[in-house]
Amino acid sequence: MKLRLQNVAARHLSAQRGKPETVRDLSLSIEAGEQIAIIGPSGAGKTTLLHVLACALKPSEGQILFDEHDPWQDGRRALQTLRASLFLAPQLPPLPPRQRVVTAVLAGRLPHQSLWTSLRSLVYPSDIPRAEAALAGFDLAEKLFDRVDRLSGGERQRVGLARALVADASLMLIDEPLSALDPMRSQSALRTLTQAARERNATLVTTLHHVEMALEHFPRILGIRDGLLAFDLPAKQVSSAHLQALYAEHLHELSNPLATQSEWPTSAQVAPPVVMHCR
Repeated sequence: MKLRLQNVAARHLSAQRGKPETVRDLSLSIEAGEQIAIIGPSGAGKTTLLHVLACALKPSEGQILFDEHDPWQDGRRALQTLRASLFLAPQLPPLPPRQRVVTAVLAGRLPHQSLWTSLRSLVYPSDIPRAEAALAGFDLAEKLFDRVDRLSGGERQRVGLARALVADASLMLIDEPLSALDPMRSQSALRTLTQAARERNATLVTTLHHVEMALEHFPRILGIRDGLLAFDLPAKQVSSAHLQALYAEHLHELSNPLATQSEWPTSAQVAPPVVMHCR
């Protein structure tokens, strides 16, 4: 699935009317199967852009095209059909606290199931091996039948990511997947997501605060600042100067803003934390 944005502007769902657009005059193309990380300071418009790509937010200006079709002009049924092929993972996954993990993961299959199958799965999950395999990718297979409210914050976040693996979406949109994970879990989670996307030739777009992780795991980087596209570059071409300009006045959000890319640690160089806050 190829995407093309033409002079898109959009306002965050929570923004008040009359406020400036969160994303402004943004144009870019995304080829099928690409893997892209969106970086930028807090409030730059990263999540808003992700919602536009997920057709969860209609542009206030400009146009978004999926394989040269504008879903907002093709009618409600066409829009719903398209949304069934997309998967948006929010930073805080909406997991009912009393729900079993297996049911929470298989909720990623709902767009592809009949109403009867969906209701039956609430009582007896319809594809337990699929859910277990997805959880294993995030080292959570042993939590398959646990209740969601008994999980740590990091475990809940990884359950939300496991949904992406069962969804069979052609476009995976992941918002800040590492916010509740320690460094080693973060490395593992990104490897699982990028490998799964490659295996199914799915397009993967994720927002990340962890710049060093974005540069290590994603071949293409979009830098967003004040709702505008600051740069669109291969990861190897993103320099310290690019990052300092992108995060000007927000340098505290960079783990090591003065390092060059070659100086950022690889997964083999990251020391495990002394205290594990999440599993």
